[in-house]
Amino acid sequence: MLQKIRNIINITPDNNYSVTLKHHIIFWFIYFVFTTFRWGSYFNDYIYSFKTTALGFVIHMTLSYFNIYYLMPKFIHKRKYFIYIISVIASLFVMLLAKFYLTYFMVSHNVWPEGPEVTNELTLNYAIEMMLGELYVMAFVAAIKVTLDWLREHKKLIDVEKLQLETELRFLRTQISPHFFFNTLNNIYSLSVEKSDKTPKTILKLSEFMRYLLHETNQKRQSLTKEIMCLQNYLDLERIRYGDLLKININISGEIEEKEIAPMLLLSFIENSFKHGANKNIGDIEINIDFNVLDDFLYFRVSNPIPTKTNNNEIMTYPGGIGIGNVKKRLELGYQKDEYHLDITTDNDQYVVDLKIKV
Repeated sequence: MLQKIRNIINITPDNNYSVTLKHHIIFWFIYFVFTTFRWGSYFNDYIYSFKTTALGFVIHMTLSYFNIYYLMPKFIHKRKYFIYIISVIASLFVMLLAKFYLTYFMVSHNVWPEGPEVTNELTLNYAIEMMLGELYVMAFVAAIKVTLDWLREHKKLIDVEKLQLETELRFLRTQISPHFFFNTLNNIYSLSVEKSDKTPKTILKLSEFMRYLLHETNQKRQSLTKEIMCLQNYLDLERIRYGDLLKININISGEIEEKEIAPMLLLSFIENSFKHGANKNIGDIEINIDFNVLDDFLYFRVSNPIPTKTNNNEIMTYPGGIGIGNVKKRLELGYQKDEYHLDITTDNDQYVVDLKIKV
């Protein structure tokens, strides 16, 4: 029986804006008590007020539920407005007849004691007054229903947008990982061809990096300390590749403990410093990386030398690549506009990335 009642009043307990049976009971109880005391004090007769309210109570509930669970879905949602209006008027007229005769035979022959005169027959003034009163109750209940439906649909829309953003962020992260693995596997291949003793160490470092990707990057935010350790693994892999030609200066200042950042966000900048700096320069390469935490922000900087001139005396350009495009998109999706600021500039033959980001 309870399940049938739930189905009738459209209870959806899994929704944050659901209306349970308890809410319906509380609403109508408050309405009943308020109306009883209101007209009881008006007539100075609480017994009479209780009888009329109890009689009207059933009619109010019937009309209200008939409107919001049958007429509105059947006609309003299908934009059959004219038929809806006719149906509402017909419902109000049936209610009028029911209320008049029930009051006349069960309560008092004067069916409208608050009216301007004794009313013991169906008059136009009585009909208009009663229908307007019922229409008021119907509209009030319908307004509650429409508001809850709007809130429910709005929440669904927000949930869908959130899911789309999360899906896009996951997709962007998956683009970063293959990019990195492609470069690292090339490094391992080169070392294996040379039969270098560095090959096992490189594979071990790659394994540690893969473990981090699999278990630590599914969260929206990750510990800044773990992210720096992940970047250190990446830099160790690059050191194995370049050997003594590569010099990396890392500076960490401020309190990095208990700070969080979007996972794999900074890797793209460092990766590009090698892709467009170290890979295209001949001779010694120096890359500078700074982490400075001040209050609730991380000031991150990475700089690498501008690629040397080609045989055609043309400076190699710094297109940014997939990595930079990804990280810009991830910043837009994962942070508010006032939570980050990104600058990519050239200064004294150096490419410089400056990122201020909330942690």
